[in-house]
Amino acid sequence: MTTADAGRSTESKPSEGAGRLWLRRLITIVIALVVSVLGYFIAAAFIPRWWAQRVAHQVDSRFTLGVTWGLFYGGVFTFAAVLVALQARRQLFSWPVKIGLIVLALLLEIPNLMTLGIVLGTSRAAHAGERILDVEAPAFRSASLAGVIIGALLALGVFILVTLVRTRGRQVKAFQADAKQRALDKKADAEAANQATRNAESQGQSG
Repeated sequence: MTTADAGRSTESKPSEGAGRLWLRRLITIVIALVVSVLGYFIAAAFIPRWWAQRVAHQVDSRFTLGVTWGLFYGGVFTFAAVLVALQARRQLFSWPVKIGLIVLALLLEIPNLMTLGIVLGTSRAAHAGERILDVEAPAFRSASLAGVIIGALLALGVFILVTLVRTRGRQVKAFQADAKQRALDKKADAEAANQATRNAESQGQSG
């Protein structure tokens, strides 16, 4: 084998390795897409009816319980989800952490997302879930919407309040540090003036 042939063979090996790597990535992406699509159709056929039955069991056809559980799911889970999502704005977190916070916020909103899937869904399971909620969970959907709005507003209010308190705390610390530095500067100036006076007096006595 000549030197040129050896060079061509070594160049072909990395290219073949890169080709296999991209092929594996493509296969992985295709498999992930297929699994995602299948998961979506399975969830769309199962989750709306299942969630409606769980809510109906809790509400038990009582208007007051429909309002209570609706406000609970809408308010509590949205409040927590919004607070978690807002943490992703902080610059001290890396992008993987920020993405994780967004995913966690979506997970916290799963009960409300399932209710939204029933309301906006067009599948048979969604329509079945809607009929179940109409009969066995009165006022739940309206209360859930009200809870989502209240929870989001409360979370934003808490976030703004905490931000203002932190900003005020930083301003107070900066003011205290500045005042302390000015006091130290005045003390240093006074000591320098006293030292200059003592030096002048000592020079006058020696003269």
